[in-house]
Amino acid sequence: MEYRVLGRTNLKVSVIGFGGIMVNNEEQDKVNQMVEEAIDRGVNLFDVGPTYGNAQNKLGPALKPYRDDIVLTCKTEPDNTKDEVRADIENSLEVLKTDYFDVYQLHEVTDKRALNQALGAGGALEAIIEAQEEGLIKYIGFSAHSEWAALKLMNAYDFDTVMFPINWNYWFNEDQGSQVIEKARETNKGILAIKALAQRRWQEKEKRHDYDTWYKPIFDHDELAELALRFTLSQDIDTAISPGDIRMLKKGLNILEDNKNRLELSTTELKQLKEYVDVYGGQLYPIP
Repeated sequence: MEYRVLGRTNLKVSVIGFGGIMVNNEEQDKVNQMVEEAIDRGVNLFDVGPTYGNAQNKLGPALKPYRDDIVLTCKTEPDNTKDEVRADIENSLEVLKTDYFDVYQLHEVTDKRALNQALGAGGALEAIIEAQEEGLIKYIGFSAHSEWAALKLMNAYDFDTVMFPINWNYWFNEDQGSQVIEKARETNKGILAIKALAQRRWQEKEKRHDYDTWYKPIFDHDELAELALRFTLSQDIDTAISPGDIRMLKKGLNILEDNKNRLELSTTELKQLKEYVDVYGGQLYPIP
């Protein structure tokens, strides 16, 4: 496993992280096994949130034996009030069986109303800053799915981390991602990439093979999956959070292990990936 420093936080994180939503509604014994196997393969970053069903409740017991050795990130909805965010923080700490979060984020800032509410008086950010002052949170971040939102957030407040889709299809098809990386690195913010192994939104009546993600993961095209993940990891990012399915986490780890020291795409491989955009790409965002 390769590890990188998460921007200015000095947290050392695995280049592939564990998307906590994948444990939603799974049996506790299975979750314990999923976590143990991920850690055995070098994963040390786990990301979860209260909107992921009962994922927090499942991850809490599974992560407890490893808490001192992992990086735990959590989040709250940006349009929650200050009091609601405080309740979110306290509940997440309790069910995740920890007394602090390494990173706590505004989750999925998608529209101007939620953004302004999060940054305004009595909003989510106030509660997060207060929790940081109390030692409940080490670093503050946000996630967004469009460049305009990410750039506006970074101009409004000096966040420590940024979570954003650094995805082959979104990058080449809609020119989303490069400006976020450039702006974040101006102040050495940590960058958590999402959707590295996403293809596009599901098409109507498309067979989903029991994948419960809102987008189609690249589960059926090995070459595309390899090029897509290597593309993301070769950008100036720190970690890529896995899709919300354990099969895709394992696929990503296998790709990484098979491509040690060769994440950068060759000219030929980059050309091939761009050609795949026309054949296998399509609309990814907004979330349907």
